[in-house]
Amino acid sequence: MYSGLQITIIALIILKYCVERILAKLNALKMKGFKDVLPEEISNLMNIEEWKKCTNYNLEKHRFSLTEDTFGVTFLILVFLGLFPYYLNSSLFDDGSSLLKSAALCISFILVIQLPLIPFDWMRQFSLEQKYGFNTNTQSNWLLDKFKELVIGFCLGWILLTAMLFLHKWGVTYFPSFWWLIAFLVFFTIQLLLMVLWPKFILPLFNKLTPLKDPELSEKLFALAYKTGFKASAIEVIDGSKRSRHSNAFFTGFGKFRRVVLFDTLLDQMNHQQVEAVLAHEIGHYKLGHIPKRILISFITGLVFFALLGFLCAHGWIYKELMVADKHIGSLVPLIITFTLVGNAFTFWFNPASNYFSRKHEFDADAFAAHAVGGINSLCSALRKLYVENLSYPIPHKWFSTFHYSHPTLFEREAALKKIKIQ
Repeated sequence: MYSGLQITIIALIILKYCVERILAKLNALKMKGFKDVLPEEISNLMNIEEWKKCTNYNLEKHRFSLTEDTFGVTFLILVFLGLFPYYLNSSLFDDGSSLLKSAALCISFILVIQLPLIPFDWMRQFSLEQKYGFNTNTQSNWLLDKFKELVIGFCLGWILLTAMLFLHKWGVTYFPSFWWLIAFLVFFTIQLLLMVLWPKFILPLFNKLTPLKDPELSEKLFALAYKTGFKASAIEVIDGSKRSRHSNAFFTGFGKFRRVVLFDTLLDQMNHQQVEAVLAHEIGHYKLGHIPKRILISFITGLVFFALLGFLCAHGWIYKELMVADKHIGSLVPLIITFTLVGNAFTFWFNPASNYFSRKHEFDADAFAAHAVGGINSLCSALRKLYVENLSYPIPHKWFSTFHYSHPTLFEREAALKKIKIQ
């Protein structure tokens, strides 16, 4: 017999899966309906051959995700109902387990249950992405990346979870009602620190970052940064082309450690004016306070999570409902694994709200960029280039994009840009 909580969580997992499949099906039906007919709004973006390639690529991604998600949900249910309680109730965990051992066992379990999904990453890279000309990775480098991810994931996870278990053990002794608040403040500080350390020490383990070597473009970009009041420590190029032909740009760090990173594929695909517009958009996120706002949201959600941990730890019923042994009552380990396994079944329903605010930030950053470069043409052409080169589908089903798109679609962004009055 399964507990009421287990049945409720499984029902929520299945409901999420069904809703995602319905959304994906609606999007796929729309793509199929336009597959062989070039919509009027697409005619000045892609020709019929490019359009068919874009549609086929996204339809194949839909079929691939159906197989992957179906396997993933089935495996998750089996793990949650069987392997999870069996593992925790085994002799590996004893009443005298040290914090280091408990943390290592917890992180090992979380990483091991991800291994059956790795073949899907392989097939995505060397089948789907390869077929449409995006893959530039080698099999040996892919395997090395996965090995690095597992090692780094274990080391970081082990250190952080050991710290959390220590703070919990220490906190319930001296601050039983507020240990979770102290733990949260410590971990939020670590999160901010990792934002600085990640591009400096972790990212270089996977990619090479080099200063922008084009002197003319570099001069233009630093002039733009100066004009907009943005002081970047560096504008760097990442060798994204060693793995994929997809292109992008992003920020890393914050404060005096912030830097702009441009994919080398982006520089190959765009002219100087387009790259300048892309940088202006990224600067817009900073100048409009989007980074602090996102950190604030992370602060609030983290605080809620730790408060929930504090509440559940103090109530033994949750452990009985999860079917774990009494020796785990009051422990964080079963709760951490539970949140890792099934947390997405709860957070998924907040995607529309999260995406709404994310899209608003994108609209605002676009407007900032248009004013910064003195017009909308270079940004619009850059966005169009990104869509064409990445085979991004420009007219998704509305409900699909509501749940899955953190950025507005191309035509939504262009419509908003056309309403801007440039001084």
